[in-house]
Amino acid sequence: MSTAQPTAPTAPVDYDEAIARFDPVLGIEVHVELGTATKMFDGAPNIFAAEPNTAITPTSLGLPGSLPVVNRRAVEYAIRIGLALNCSIAENCRFARKQYFYPDLTKNFQTSQYDEPIAYEGWVDVELEDGEIIRVEIERAHMEEDAGKNTHVGGATGRIHGATHSQVDYNRAGVPLVEIVTKPIPDTKGRAPEVAAAYVRTLRDIFRALDVSEARMERGNVRADVNVSLRADPSAPLGTRSETKNVNSFRSIDRTVRYEISRQAGILDAGGSVVQETRHFHEDTGETSSGRPKSDAEDYRYFPEPDLVPLAPSREWVEEIRGSLPELPAARRRRLLGEWSFTDFEMRDVINAGALDLLESTVTAGASPQSARKWWMGELARTAREQDVDLDALVVTPAQVAELQGLVDADKINDKIAKQVLTRVLDGQGDPTAIIEREGLAVVSDDSVLTGAVEQAIAENPDVVAKIQGGKVQAIGALIGPVMKATRGQADAGRVRELIMEKLGVS
Repeated sequence: MSTAQPTAPTAPVDYDEAIARFDPVLGIEVHVELGTATKMFDGAPNIFAAEPNTAITPTSLGLPGSLPVVNRRAVEYAIRIGLALNCSIAENCRFARKQYFYPDLTKNFQTSQYDEPIAYEGWVDVELEDGEIIRVEIERAHMEEDAGKNTHVGGATGRIHGATHSQVDYNRAGVPLVEIVTKPIPDTKGRAPEVAAAYVRTLRDIFRALDVSEARMERGNVRADVNVSLRADPSAPLGTRSETKNVNSFRSIDRTVRYEISRQAGILDAGGSVVQETRHFHEDTGETSSGRPKSDAEDYRYFPEPDLVPLAPSREWVEEIRGSLPELPAARRRRLLGEWSFTDFEMRDVINAGALDLLESTVTAGASPQSARKWWMGELARTAREQDVDLDALVVTPAQVAELQGLVDADKINDKIAKQVLTRVLDGQGDPTAIIEREGLAVVSDDSVLTGAVEQAIAENPDVVAKIQGGKVQAIGALIGPVMKATRGQADAGRVRELIMEKLGVS
């Protein structure tokens, strides 16, 4: 009697080949931790990086006799998010118990929302790098609590496989979350990775604008579960999807989608079937690996949470929240584009560099939009690339950049000196004005200082002098250069030109 052999893993297909033969469909679930003072259902503090298992109460631990109480501010934040995503806000909704084995939730269930979310049926427009707009339909945004954090010890990778034991920190258990679930996102073609990353970036920017979360992805404030499926063509039924869990950087989201498209195409090309499962992304390899079979809703045995009454946000409260919403990122970009008179290309360049907030703050501090763009997209962008950091990680503030430009505008320094000063600011040596005064870097415009250098340049360049006196006034630059060199680049070039012309009797 023969024994069936396990099927060998199939090799991923080249991404471009996969896109040419299959139509990808995305679905993205974004979890955002809300920045409330306390947790979703109890008074434990909602803080980051506290000593393990100190930000807890009996309710955080699900101890017998403890009862949950809904955090009103968390509900307000959820409504703010729903309104910003053009959702309808439920007149009545409720919490449910999601039954599952959670080692990091001692209750062994998660308090979430199932069939009655706080917000539903919305949309958000996502702008890609070239300006194309993709509308992403939102199915729902619901409230729930976060789980604790497992640390797997004793293995080589920090994952559960190969670990000798695990530790659990319950500080995060009960932190309020809003989960935003998209409808299937079709018609992305070869831009699926870019669309996925741009969508999550759009949400991150909205969360920050609403001031409902710090939205720091490196801290896990924003995490994405990325669903990918392939079908033969846009008219075919949706394919079986994979769900890569807890991806927490834009680059990783892009790489996840790219790899899953290639992986699934390889399976389908070989005549296999994609398994509906959760997967894990590996930053070091850019690949995903299998987690567990994906559960459907009925597997979680949802039922209404008996310890919490249904929520019924009044229409007056909802409209009050709507009226308090700030300017959202897309509207802000359109406004600034007009105010700054940038071209569409210039504005996209700023946005793609993550420099919009920095430019706006620099303009608010007194610089012109064009000069702010010159510094942040020029010298500072180059420095950020060299240091392999984001622009906002540089040791310079918008106020310092505006101060530097103000010194240039006042003719106290020139552009060359300004770059020297900026280097010192980036080294942490202080503000521009203090550096200039301390090191004597101000532009020299004193005639008594400049005259000697001008006379020396005239004496050493008789051929240039003859050209100038013969009518070729543009040759004066050949005399300005030596003067600038003699004054270490600090001479006022305009005044130097005037002195040369005076000396040579040229009008």
